[in-house]
Amino acid sequence: MRLRKKPHTDEKLQAFADFVTRGDVQPIKKDSERELFVELGTGKGDFITQIAERFPQINFIGLEVEATCVLAAARKVREKNLSNVRLIVFDVANITEIFSEHEVDRLYINFCDPWPKKRHAKRRLTHARFLELYKKILKRGGEIYFKTDNRGLFDFSLEQFALAGLEVRDVTNDLHAAEPPDNIRTEYENKFSAENIPINFCVVKLPDE
Repeated sequence: MRLRKKPHTDEKLQAFADFVTRGDVQPIKKDSERELFVELGTGKGDFITQIAERFPQINFIGLEVEATCVLAAARKVREKNLSNVRLIVFDVANITEIFSEHEVDRLYINFCDPWPKKRHAKRRLTHARFLELYKKILKRGGEIYFKTDNRGLFDFSLEQFALAGLEVRDVTNDLHAAEPPDNIRTEYENKFSAENIPINFCVVKLPDE
């Protein structure tokens, strides 16, 4: 449920400048004492605000290309008074520009655009070209948590993970059939669940060496 682009979004984002960045994004300097988890495609912020509230000892960064969505997410961060969340208006295709090698402990990809047409496959966030970028910024043994309602995208992603030499575990085509107690539902996840659409999920791990 994407938001339509609204006027004066940039001006409104300035009210959240203490944790929202747009434009010239400087490389991230990780706090060596805290783990760093990054969500690719934060949307309106339901997931990142829930998980950041649950794990205040971890730093979270949300990347989202749509400024209107970031504004909605920023309002939720402010409402919850979360000090461990940073939001960046940013294209994931340039992710190596802001993270150093092996800096990120975990990535979350929740209900990304499936780009169903074959000619658009390279735009999928689980395509091999993106996985090579993630491998550069993830620490050794780092993980990717992946959720989608789209079975075609999920099957494609499993193939791509294997081709990239990544270990895959906890694979399920119906996450809610035996939903883990620590699962955090996204806005899309609740929507699809209400429509009886099964949720595909897996955890992908970078080799330790």
